[in-house]
Amino acid sequence: NVKVDREERPDVDAIYMSVCQALTGSGGWPLTIVMTPEAKPFFAATYIPPVTRQGRLGMADLAPRLRQVWRAERDRIYASADHIAAGLAAEARHSAAAEADFLPLEDAAFRQLAGRYDAVHGGFGSAPKFPSPHTLMFLLRYGLRSGGDAARDMAAHTLRAMQRGGIFDQIGYGFHRYATDAHWLAPHFEKMLYDQAMLCLAYTEGRQAVGDASFAETARQIAAYVLRDLRSPEGGFYASEDADSEGVEGKFYVWTAQELADVLGAEQAEAAAAFFGATAEGNFRDEATGERTGANILRRAASDAPPPEDWRRRLFLRRALRPRPGLDDKILTDWNGLMIAALARCGAVLGDEAALEAAVGAARFVREHLQDAGGNLLHRWRRGAAGIHGMLDDYAFYIWGLIELYEAAFETPYLEQAATLAEHVLLHFSREGGGFYLTPDYGEPLLVRPAEYYDGALPSGNAVMLLNLARLGRLTGRDAFSDEAHRQAKHLAAVAAAHPSGYTAALLGLDFLAGPSSEVVITAPAYDAEVRACLAVLHGVFAPNKVLLLRTPDTEAADRLAPLAAMQYPEGAGLAVYVCRNYACQAPTSDPQEAARLLTQP
Repeated sequence: NVKVDREERPDVDAIYMSVCQALTGSGGWPLTIVMTPEAKPFFAATYIPPVTRQGRLGMADLAPRLRQVWRAERDRIYASADHIAAGLAAEARHSAAAEADFLPLEDAAFRQLAGRYDAVHGGFGSAPKFPSPHTLMFLLRYGLRSGGDAARDMAAHTLRAMQRGGIFDQIGYGFHRYATDAHWLAPHFEKMLYDQAMLCLAYTEGRQAVGDASFAETARQIAAYVLRDLRSPEGGFYASEDADSEGVEGKFYVWTAQELADVLGAEQAEAAAAFFGATAEGNFRDEATGERTGANILRRAASDAPPPEDWRRRLFLRRALRPRPGLDDKILTDWNGLMIAALARCGAVLGDEAALEAAVGAARFVREHLQDAGGNLLHRWRRGAAGIHGMLDDYAFYIWGLIELYEAAFETPYLEQAATLAEHVLLHFSREGGGFYLTPDYGEPLLVRPAEYYDGALPSGNAVMLLNLARLGRLTGRDAFSDEAHRQAKHLAAVAAAHPSGYTAALLGLDFLAGPSSEVVITAPAYDAEVRACLAVLHGVFAPNKVLLLRTPDTEAADRLAPLAAMQYPEGAGLAVYVCRNYACQAPTSDPQEAARLLTQP
């Protein structure tokens, strides 16, 4: 028996999940695959109970049957396994030939999302509800492009509903995995690093696009949770916290009305119960029986505002005395890349210096612990041991983080490393028909080399790499990156054409390429307080299809990487901001507000 951690080996999971979907018509986890010694599968199922019950075949009965068939009909099993392997290989080689225009795809995706939108509770569909932050980021962009309020309001309503609900930890911050109900109250209590990263990005963009100060506060709170509970002493970020403590899902997080009164005092008990929606019978149900337990999942039942800080602090200190959920302390390059991107953006847009410093520290961790001697990324680190060749998501998400770090701190090595890693992806991950494989061409031989495009809980590596190439093309002026971005965009657009709302992360890149997009070059005698004040204004604008470059006397190294910056020279000795479209720059201005106006004009 071989047990695979799908977070450590997403390549193996992708291959054999596609087998399960092909053989059974559906997929899911846990996944059970039976295969030949050559790793060719011939049987697939999801959860198999230990013993047969309620008409579901158990492993105790299945294993002897499989052994009997293996002994008696081995030739037929091999023929079937070869057929399945050939089908997988053919699918891996398949490339969509048709092309689709980008903007009609965005329109179609919006219509599909609007058809599933829950206008009462926010989000899409019914229970269970997943945050899908990349979908909200697409809607904010679509609202900007369309000039209407519908898409932006859908995203804003969902962001507000989630931060009010039980899916958000009102006491210790951070988001739980998903809501088991339609109104974001009852979560699956696991906390994943990638959810924190993507939601931090979505709330930061929501603050820019909508102007709601509560979105900025939620983004800062997500960052505070990650820095407090998921950051390793070495500077990387752990993968997740479990849902269970003391053998019960959610026990760490829930409160009886009496416990609230004990902590906050009798005088505050009624007000606190009303604020958090806590009742004597509780809203938390036993997993096995479905009965109410008397405990409550806390939410903002009576206010859009967060709980009073005095209440939150006292409840947090009391909760800290409880046994904590387990910590998954492996550090994954891809998830850390997303968190670096989120913290860098949070630092730049919201002025959160602690978040930016943590992003810098995490990038240093990746550089020191998750790159081999040749500069190639590794996938996983735990307790001093790193391993597994980096996969597409590792490269794509980490490049994203490096680009965000450059635009937040303007240190040239971040941009230089992003470009070098992008070249590595083009050399070792490219598919002949378009798109990128999940694994490099020098990786472990597998049954097939999978390629994934559809967005799940995470944006696909192909989607993120598309946007990376588009941004790097603008930042560096290198035609190779821009040309490859357009080639990949045509392929992704064709793949997404049948169901574009399933590819909203890819639509972020397609929207960037559809334009208009801007290059902003800031020149100044020094990276000083005046430059920082100007950047604060520019970062506050929702102009997602822009890149930022800084040129000062101590950033000459950037000139080699970014010719557009090298072409701009400050007039006189002061600050000058050049707002450019497709490398055609308007007259420079020293007024940050005027630069913001130029950046946002149609």
